[in-house]
Amino acid sequence: QAILAQAAVRRSARSSAASRRPQRLDSLRAMSFQQIGEQFVQHYYQTFDTNRANLAALYGETSMLTFEGDQFQGAQSITQKLTSLPFQKVQHQVVKCDAHPNPSENGVIIFVTGNLLVDDNQNPLKFAQVFYLRPSPTGSFFCQNDLFRLNIG
Repeated sequence: QAILAQAAVRRSARSSAASRRPQRLDSLRAMSFQQIGEQFVQHYYQTFDTNRANLAALYGETSMLTFEGDQFQGAQSITQKLTSLPFQKVQHQVVKCDAHPNPSENGVIIFVTGNLLVDDNQNPLKFAQVFYLRPSPTGSFFCQNDLFRLNIG
């Protein structure tokens, strides 16, 4: 019985600690950030796969891209890098897309993992990409930060 009493005290302490933890965001608010993230990712990769030059509209002059360790700043520099990649055909397949709100700026942080099919190669490359979307003065979002890595090795 002493063991049962100790277990009950531990359960009660865990329950009390759990009640002091911050509560999860309400599902409607969390869902809106997830929806923003998913819609951005769908638009970004569709644009990337069909006409990379059109990605310039998603970046601003303070935007930064880190692509495989190389850094670029500004929409023009970023677009120049993306359009100069050495392949003709590309297809992104998103495996996972997670989004978090950034309450201090009302932005959205997006983490994507997926497969990349390049030219006629049927062996997909694994990739990971992080976007940080900031609100623009017009009420939409633009990509402030973009980090891309192939998962090789």
